[in-house]
Amino acid sequence: MLSRKIRVLNFDDSVTRQKRLREQYSPAVIDLTHVGPSCRIWLNKKNSEVIKESLNVQEKNSVTFLGSGDFHHISGLLLEQFAEPLTIIVFDYHPDWDILPPRLGYGSWVTYALRNPNIKKIILLGVSSHDISTFSIQTGNLAALTDNRVEIYPYRHCPTTTFFKKVPGHSASIRVEDKLFYKKIHWQELRNADLTKFFLALKERIDARQVYVSVDKDCLRAPYSLTNWEEGCFELDDVLLLLGLIKKHLDIVGLDITGDYSLPKINGKFMEFLYQTDHPKIFSAQGRAEAEINSVNEATNLEILGLLGQA
Repeated sequence: MLSRKIRVLNFDDSVTRQKRLREQYSPAVIDLTHVGPSCRIWLNKKNSEVIKESLNVQEKNSVTFLGSGDFHHISGLLLEQFAEPLTIIVFDYHPDWDILPPRLGYGSWVTYALRNPNIKKIILLGVSSHDISTFSIQTGNLAALTDNRVEIYPYRHCPTTTFFKKVPGHSASIRVEDKLFYKKIHWQELRNADLTKFFLALKERIDARQVYVSVDKDCLRAPYSLTNWEEGCFELDDVLLLLGLIKKHLDIVGLDITGDYSLPKINGKFMEFLYQTDHPKIFSAQGRAEAEINSVNEATNLEILGLLGQA
């Protein structure tokens, strides 16, 4: 079960400057700022080992803050500490399921995690970005939809056309129109769904009742989250409702939170170029004062911790 321990893997100081959170919860802070600029986009083997050495496997059931969503791929390392059968539930504006290199990057960590046979299912909630649009989905891990090992539920998204890609025809989370030269994917949107009924139906397809939850706050609207990514669609009450249902009906054994904000510090011209080309030009924290950014993100962090009963 989820422990009451809270820790911060501090790559970027985005969480450590949240004074109310630190005063109320006194989280353990693991200083990784010395490798933060080298880990912001992806992890190489050397930095992966540095991070692994900083982790205590006996603390795997903690609530873990990772800082900016640019570090969401660290979730892939946290999951490696678990050997038992797991279901992973991810709240995110992006699917992070790319099949292109880098192997362990912020856009590919879900595919990386699927290599672990103990991970029985990954459920993606709130994905609404262009990453599942007609062009970008060509590099998405569509094969993972086979046998419902991945289920993906956008908050909202128009149908997606795929060309010369195999798309599972019997997947619980999508409906596929099979045309002569292309396939059209129809998504099950959450925006008009009764989320309680949705979850109760979903949990019937979950065999591994031990659950690891990963929350990227970029899935939320700007009043609740200010990030260096696009604004998400979820209301905070929607996410809290779903988290409460997960807590009530399943066994949360670990949870991480990303989506706090920090100015990007990146090592290397090549990584900086990739960062600039991959990131949106318009992002939810753009033009906001640092005090406002910290206040909004901290308030949401405290709401999540309160619901989890970490006080």
